[in-house]
Amino acid sequence: MLTMKEMQERQKQALELFSNAGIVLTEAEKSQIEIADFGLGQFEQTGLGVLVYVNTDRCCAKELAMLPNQTCPEHRHPPIDDTNPGKEETFRCRWGKAYLYVPGEKSHPLQSKLPAGSENAYTVWREIELNPGEQYTLAPDTLHWFQAGREGAVLSEFSTKSTDEKDVFTDEKIQRVTKVG
Repeated sequence: MLTMKEMQERQKQALELFSNAGIVLTEAEKSQIEIADFGLGQFEQTGLGVLVYVNTDRCCAKELAMLPNQTCPEHRHPPIDDTNPGKEETFRCRWGKAYLYVPGEKSHPLQSKLPAGSENAYTVWREIELNPGEQYTLAPDTLHWFQAGREGAVLSEFSTKSTDEKDVFTDEKIQRVTKVG
């Protein structure tokens, strides 16, 4: 659980990263930055700053702020019902460097270091390096995780409707909704 003071400090860090990427935000957007700590209490190791611009039945656009070497844990976006196969998403690097991991042959050497204590919760190893201006699209229900490089990273995410609360994480300890108290 994050305290209100911790959440505000993490929002400030996300704003600094967005500024590094040249992303201009309104005052309302600045106050809406979500801090995702995944319930692990290790935000600097596993977490994200998330700003949702739009999330309708048809599309979603977000900015993701990541501290140096910070990881978004392994997960997938499963089918919602017979008419929705799950979220398709594209990650576009805006600033820094990020490493995206998807199913496929294991890359050697890996550029990322797994979060200590959670090594068994990572199972896909094909590495895609994303530098500013580069992007990669994931099909629905694709297992994936990603980690910022040593300076941190800002990624834009474009997708079909986002239902983050329905994401399935490999690590059963993860709670997608951050608790603030």
